[in-house]
Amino acid sequence: MKRMKCILSLVLAALLLLPMSAALAVDDGYSSTYTYNYDYWSDLRESPDAYRVDQTVYSVTLGLDVPMRRPQSLYVRDNDLYVCDTGNNRILQLRRGKDKNFELVRIIDKINGVEPAAFNGPSDMAIDPEGNIYVCDTNNNRIVKADKNLNYILSFVKPNDSTFDQSLSFLPSKLAVDTTGRVFCLATHVNKGLVKYEADGTFTGFVGANTVKYDMWEYLWKTFFTTKEQRDQQVAFVPTEYENVYMDKEGFIYATNIVFSEYDLLYDVAKPIRRLNSIGSDILIKNDRYPPIGDLEWVEGTNDYGPSKFKDITVLDNDIYIAVDRTRGRLFGYDPQGIMLWAFGTKGNSEGAFLSAISIEHMGTDLMVLDENESSITVFTPTEYGNLIYKANDEYLKGDYDGSADTWREVLKLNANYNSAFIGIGRALMRQEQYGEAMEYFKMAHDRENYGRAYRYYRKNLVEKNVGWVVAVLAVLIVVPMVIRKIKAAKEEVEAYERRKIAH
Repeated sequence: MKRMKCILSLVLAALLLLPMSAALAVDDGYSSTYTYNYDYWSDLRESPDAYRVDQTVYSVTLGLDVPMRRPQSLYVRDNDLYVCDTGNNRILQLRRGKDKNFELVRIIDKINGVEPAAFNGPSDMAIDPEGNIYVCDTNNNRIVKADKNLNYILSFVKPNDSTFDQSLSFLPSKLAVDTTGRVFCLATHVNKGLVKYEADGTFTGFVGANTVKYDMWEYLWKTFFTTKEQRDQQVAFVPTEYENVYMDKEGFIYATNIVFSEYDLLYDVAKPIRRLNSIGSDILIKNDRYPPIGDLEWVEGTNDYGPSKFKDITVLDNDIYIAVDRTRGRLFGYDPQGIMLWAFGTKGNSEGAFLSAISIEHMGTDLMVLDENESSITVFTPTEYGNLIYKANDEYLKGDYDGSADTWREVLKLNANYNSAFIGIGRALMRQEQYGEAMEYFKMAHDRENYGRAYRYYRKNLVEKNVGWVVAVLAVLIVVPMVIRKIKAAKEEVEAYERRKIAH
């Protein structure tokens, strides 16, 4: 009986402590997110939160009389956030104040001086350096350009060219605009890459078409063992369409692709994220063990538990890029070398989770994610851990290698199993020509490529520093035997002379 009373007392004490512990868990005013990374063996490792939820913006938050309906994309320019409220045929311009809250500035639902003036299914937008606005007015079959006061300038329409299938409707869905006003757009059912226009609206071709992948066995089977009717019903060998595009500060286009074979992901054939140069070649750097594909484990052949499929991507000024995954509602961050920095997020309707994440943007290092089904915008802000990761990368890019190594050591204090920190310190030490120490950190990260590079420099330096001793040793090894042979020969001549003298 006494033992039972003791157990009940302990249970009661634990229950009384629960509210206190819960309060302590959220005493910073932010909601935590589940964050993780992968180790060398591709095992998932939990880590401190890189981001936390700062706020969630809803229609009621903005005081909208007509709630958002099926919004499709976000676009950021300075402190303004534009939302393509596609279901309501309008664009919302929001402004972030000093208190970091968003307020509605204006509703853009038509362009002055053109017919039709009203939008019909606007799905994306961009702004050029002069402040001109470009809108993918999808169901009006155009990309319309207007000045900042919404006065019409020109339209980018269906190309009248033999390379464009004239039987297709022109349905622009996503776009990017460079500093000269050239437009690159994705169009529904167009699988030749990005449709490119000059600033004056002239169509100049396609850029960055997905590579066609042939299956030889399937090709032979279709050719010799199927009828023409069966072949017509089967999938043709054609390039797939991109899902989304983003232009970084240097004018390179990041494109995401969600149509691929699961088996191609780990071997860098699928390439779900690409960085396209002016001629459409993929120049994305991939120096990690696996290419940037999101989750490394999944249930094959399933939609909800299958591989990550990136719905959208954004690129920070430090070249770190973040892609949002529609499969599990997660955000994946990668550094310019293609090394995963962190991943977080999930599916659901709780704070920090998504029912259908469809677009991502950034202001500084803050992230905004648009949920199509919830018609909401979740704003994430970096934690101390996340800010340290950004700081270490920024210091390295600026050439402050001492500072970068020190900051990565601060990261290790928060996450002792963080491979990126070991690699970051190793890279900084290599820049400082401390190759021996760099080798130790690369070894801890199981980074064979960088270890080999550091070892080559270490061996080269070792030879250069000891070249005097090497020459001296070689001289001794060469000269001493020669001297000994000379002495021995002279001694033999003397002995021979003495013997001849005695004989006479």
